[in-house]
Amino acid sequence: MGATIPLCEPCLDGNAERYLQECLKSTFVSSVGPFVERFEREFAAYVGSPHAVACASGTAAIHLALRALGVGRGDLVLCADFTFIATANPVVYQGAIPCFIDSEPASWNMDPRLLANALDELAAEKRLPKAVIAVHILGQPADLGPILDACARHRVPLIEDAAEALGASYGAGYPHPACRGRQVGSIGHVGCYSFNGNKIITTGGGGMITTADGDLAKRIKHLSTQAKQPGLAFVHDHVGYNYRMPNLNAALGVAQLERMPAFLARKRAIAERYRSACSELGFAFQPALVDVQPSWWLPSLTVGSIRDKLLERLTVAGIGARPLWLPVSEQPCYASLPSSASSTSAPDAVGPGRRIWSSGLAKRLAREGLSLPCSVGLDEATQERVIAELANAARAVATASATR
Repeated sequence: MGATIPLCEPCLDGNAERYLQECLKSTFVSSVGPFVERFEREFAAYVGSPHAVACASGTAAIHLALRALGVGRGDLVLCADFTFIATANPVVYQGAIPCFIDSEPASWNMDPRLLANALDELAAEKRLPKAVIAVHILGQPADLGPILDACARHRVPLIEDAAEALGASYGAGYPHPACRGRQVGSIGHVGCYSFNGNKIITTGGGGMITTADGDLAKRIKHLSTQAKQPGLAFVHDHVGYNYRMPNLNAALGVAQLERMPAFLARKRAIAERYRSACSELGFAFQPALVDVQPSWWLPSLTVGSIRDKLLERLTVAGIGARPLWLPVSEQPCYASLPSSASSTSAPDAVGPGRRIWSSGLAKRLAREGLSLPCSVGLDEATQERVIAELANAARAVATASATR
């Protein structure tokens, strides 16, 4: 067995060392310094958004967005069920109630029809949500056009969780004109990004919020700096947070953003090679919508009921594959949250506030899905080893099943 191939590790080349040294020499290593504003400015230009506010994490970005949009205790927030738990946790931080929308098969993202049904039902009950959080899963753009329309019809703000999808975009032929030619995260009321160590670009830890609303951007920035009013005196007009990104992290972010075109091209090449291999092996690679350009953060596939056995063999072979997430609604920590009356279109609803509009797809993805190693530094020979070990594992599992 060769060395372990990690799922996704950062590439810290380019100007990273130079900018970090510059930051250290300046002594501006905390939340004040020129690299923070530079990163915000250059990031906003890259994604095509008028405003960007850097913060401590992707989770902090969603929390600030919810707070700035006025989400509070007892409010409903509709959220994708198939996502990393950090999408939904900030809803609970605000004392609000997360309700979950299942995925659609064309992209594994939030199902626009289920969302429209949920909004119509809640409108009839006179209990519309305070926000909707749509996620661009694993670097795949959601079918955002009908999601935008459903939110606009009920005047509900849309938050895009683009934590996994920086660089993903909609082509000129995508059906909805508001999305054509635009990057994910730049279309809804607010976009939220993560720069965790395993993302396409990293700041070590950090996040970004984008919006076209200048007043909202100012409110978010104010809340991220403990809501301190200008001046020398320590006067705070709201209960804020220590969520501002440090200058040291922003310096790394500027260097990483410069490498984004190369990183994105590499991610797409890796995904295409895996897609071809999956076709030969009879596995189903994550589908893509027509006329979108995914960033393919974590190339993923479904392998049926043998998923756990495959993962065991891949782990022994030194391949850092990982299972896909449990639906958030099935996480143990959410089972204990207050719930109430079930929805008519949700047979497995968990109750008044907390409901699930379910198709069953998120549960199947959790049972059958896995992600494969995809660091931007993954060379073709190493990727071929991953593919070979996946094929070996599949044959071994099939042989073991046949001999029982």
